[in-house]
Amino acid sequence: MNERPIQAREATFAAEVYAQRQRAAREGMQARGIDVLIVTGPENLCYLTGQQTPGYYTFQALVLPLEGEPSFIVRRLEAMNCRANTYLERLIEYDDGIDPLELLSAEAAAKGGRVAIDKRSWFMPIVTFEALVARLGDLSDGAGIVEALRAVKSAEEIARIERAAGYVDAGMRAGLAAIREGADENALVAAMMQAAIAAGSEYLGMEPLVSSGERSGVPHGTWRRRRLARHDPVFLELAACHDRYHAVMMRSAWLGEPPALAQRMMTSCQEALAAALEALKPGNTCADVHRAAQRVIDRDGFTDNYRKRTGYSVGLAFAPDWGEWQVASLFDGIDRPLEPGMVFHIPPALRDYGRFTVGVSETAVVTEHGHRVLGKLPRDLQVVD
Repeated sequence: MNERPIQAREATFAAEVYAQRQRAAREGMQARGIDVLIVTGPENLCYLTGQQTPGYYTFQALVLPLEGEPSFIVRRLEAMNCRANTYLERLIEYDDGIDPLELLSAEAAAKGGRVAIDKRSWFMPIVTFEALVARLGDLSDGAGIVEALRAVKSAEEIARIERAAGYVDAGMRAGLAAIREGADENALVAAMMQAAIAAGSEYLGMEPLVSSGERSGVPHGTWRRRRLARHDPVFLELAACHDRYHAVMMRSAWLGEPPALAQRMMTSCQEALAAALEALKPGNTCADVHRAAQRVIDRDGFTDNYRKRTGYSVGLAFAPDWGEWQVASLFDGIDRPLEPGMVFHIPPALRDYGRFTVGVSETAVVTEHGHRVLGKLPRDLQVVD
């Protein structure tokens, strides 16, 4: 079968973009004395090659040598997908029933020199790591080499995140409009997803977080058919995706008049978000942004309700997460300077645990002189009569 006509026809970027990213990764390898880097995380694979597939539950790996052509270990069923999405010339295909680690080990050993692998990857189980060590000997840690490159987005990447933010706006607007007594949580999520997908979104790195009533007081609650009643809080958080690049938004609503505590918490969240955005600019660090939000929370007496980071990098994502937690977080002790082109989701949220949650968020880009918010929806607590 002649498969060459499909080569890179679904690639997100031009060949030179991926070639430049691979050159940058090699510079990071050289600085750490690494001759061969094995990459298994789907986000890093997508960044370096363009490969994207929902079939990443089967083993795939890029073998990137310091010099020479990279090779890609891939299940045969995924090989045509890989050709369609990448400019890679050397694919090493394996059939079901074949151990891909034998192929990977042979390929890495043939390159020669010091071999490294990302030891923090979700896609490097202990049994896999031990099998590679048994074949290749001690492996160096390549964690952070590719993630460091992903932190600052190009104009092309930001354009895709901005497209995703438009899909989020459409989905969140539909979800908020669906809130009414008697509607269930599933109806809200159905409205959100239908609108976001109709606007252009692809499949997400993580499902929406939607909950109501006392269920909303439990972090990371998902919909479970509960029907909305008078005086219910409603919590909504949604991502959308364009070419695997994600944007995210959180909003809150209340059926009827919110209690005074919820109103105070929501005001604190809004002001914490504003303070964080004000600090989101070159010259500050990731920690500075977190501390700006934390000061507002502390001032308002909600310290015990806010034991978390203030935000995290967003961009390339596959399940199980829509964020780039490995790339950068806005939290104490993270003194990485902010640079133009970094993109963050900033979600201040406060909970009366087990009773309700309120929160508000934005996806924002660091610019030359400050920041730019990508979402377009109001940040108020929406009160539904």
